[in-house]
Amino acid sequence: MNGFLLIDKHEGITSAHAVNRVKRLLKVSKAGHSGTLDPLATGMLPIFLGEATKFIQHVISAHKAYRATIAFGSETATADREGD
Repeated sequence: MNGFLLIDKHEGITSAHAVNRVKRLLKVSKAGHSGTLDPLATGMLPIFLGEATKFIQHVISAHKAYRATIAFGSETATADREGD
């Protein structure tokens, strides 16, 4: 199987976990993603399958945009919402 999927990655799983789940469900041996989303992040994660993994290098260098929510006046030990 060759091609790519756009996965709506939910909070709490890593990008690698999403790729491994796709590999297992679709029974493919070669798959990869074009950018890591933090486990706390949600959003669209492109997953490339088979021969399409050769295209990842071109996608990684492309322009990307991210949207974030920031709470001013908050401080945690880890600079994210998981820290104390």
